[in-house]
Amino acid sequence: MKENIIKTRSFLFSVKVVNLYKSLSSEKKEFVMSRQLLRSGTAIGALVREAEHAESKADFIHKLSISLKEANETEYWLDLLNASDYLEEGQFQEFKKDIKEILSLLVAIIKTSKQK
Repeated sequence: MKENIIKTRSFLFSVKVVNLYKSLSSEKKEFVMSRQLLRSGTAIGALVREAEHAESKADFIHKLSISLKEANETEYWLDLLNASDYLEEGQFQEFKKDIKEILSLLVAIIKTSKQK
């Protein structure tokens, strides 16, 4: 069986977000933006999992579209955390690369699904 790349990538990203949240809240005492990042960053993978068992093609596209919105919001919180000096540059670049790849995957899957 072929590996589900978006499922794997979004789960691994969620784990990284959880660890970043723990670090930001315990070491830097940042609770508001990091909590928003935790919520949106982990929702991406949860919605991908929901889409696996969608009731229809339209439901599949809808769930992945919401996941795409959450990924876009996650990128916003990462940008804001970086701009307000809560993230180190290397750390920010790593997360930025991950979220850009997830965004690209989601867009491609949604686009392909709509064409079929």
